[in-house]
Amino acid sequence: MGVAPLVAEVLQRQGVRVTFFAADERTQAGGSSLDEHWAPWWRARAAEGHEFASHTLHHVYWRADAGTARQPSFKVRPTAGPQAGQDLNMTGAQYCAEIDGAAQRLRAITGKEPLPLFRAPGGKTSPRLLQVAQSCGYQHVGWTPAGFLGDELPSERYSNAQLLDAALRGIHDGDVLMAHLGIWSRKDPWAPAVLEPLIKGLKERGLCFRTLREHPRYQAALMGGDAVHGSAGR
Repeated sequence: MGVAPLVAEVLQRQGVRVTFFAADERTQAGGSSLDEHWAPWWRARAAEGHEFASHTLHHVYWRADAGTARQPSFKVRPTAGPQAGQDLNMTGAQYCAEIDGAAQRLRAITGKEPLPLFRAPGGKTSPRLLQVAQSCGYQHVGWTPAGFLGDELPSERYSNAQLLDAALRGIHDGDVLMAHLGIWSRKDPWAPAVLEPLIKGLKERGLCFRTLREHPRYQAALMGGDAVHGSAGR
């Protein structure tokens, strides 16, 4: 949550609404991103019309499939919560509970119903994982190639100027863009230097921004059929 206040200010100033995918991860202040300290921040974003979805409660990385097709399980490693850093075997029901856990916390904090979408940490999934998630009511959201904005890459190799230039040249109509509310590892923070110039530059190209509730790709899931990030479009 290191740049969360700044991100909120930029989005409000630019009139952009996004979809926040949240996990309950530790913060620089020593708490966690979905604790009571940050609850007013999330409620304010709900009041501004942003959408919310799950990033798994404990930021659980998929590592490999296990079990069988009839009784699926997964090798995972959470990076938050009481089992952070441990290699675990998680049943399909347990993984669904991880998705639900973040959604339930967002619902309790914001008073707004989260979207039936989730994003797996690192974007790491398998067909079996996606099938399990769909069985408990969630469709996965990744990002389009140009939508990887690079805010978690090492700044020694990928400068903010390079990342901004690549995004302005590469992003097209309908792309799903992904950035974070704070990255521990990047020494030269991305958001203060890039977020607002990127939004302005894309607007100058005739693009606008919408939440994933309005993205055609996810309409079936949102309407209950089979199956933020921000989304840029014309």
